[in-house]
Amino acid sequence: MITRIAHIGLAVKDLAAAQRIYETLLGMAPSHVQRVEEQKVDVSSFHVDDTNIELTSGISPESPISKFIEKRGEGIHHVAFEVDDIRAEVERLKAAGVQLIDQQPRMGADNFWVVFIHPKSANGVLVELCQKAGDGA
Repeated sequence: MITRIAHIGLAVKDLAAAQRIYETLLGMAPSHVQRVEEQKVDVSSFHVDDTNIELTSGISPESPISKFIEKRGEGIHHVAFEVDDIRAEVERLKAAGVQLIDQQPRMGADNFWVVFIHPKSANGVLVELCQKAGDGA
């Protein structure tokens, strides 16, 4: 079951420049900055109330974020929903015929297990499901 909107992922070319812009816009410093080697990205998160704004920049041309920016430009990349049991949600969605990018959870930024739902199954929106590691995933 979805418990909340976890974050909104923004694809950016220059993480440092985007971070400065969002520090000004939000009036705060990022709450978390991390490199996620597996996904070939650097991430800077701003905690706003119960949601994060997640700036994501590719660290190689093969990164999904780099490919996204090359094809569509900077902007909203995905919406992430936190779930209470990511493995159960994967099985439920598979049974319902939803097209998943990930067949099993993998480790994402900020110590969360993640699974992405293909935009074809979500009206053109890339949707991420996530669950804090250590919460049963």
